[in-house]
Amino acid sequence: MTKILMVFLTILAVIQVIKPLGWPGLKKRSDAWKLAAGGLIFLAVAIGLIALFE
Repeated sequence: MTKILMVFLTILAVIQVIKPLGWPGLKKRSDAWKLAAGGLIFLAVAIGLIALFE
């Protein structure tokens, strides 16, 4: 599941660089870092939860 979400966020970041999505907080091309940072935070939380429940 985490791999699928990371691929999805990567695709969104690439689209954001090419043509801004226009979502709140993602109006400029330079806002693609927000998608990358969100994906990194999600990945860290997901790995932490997986490690916690094993």
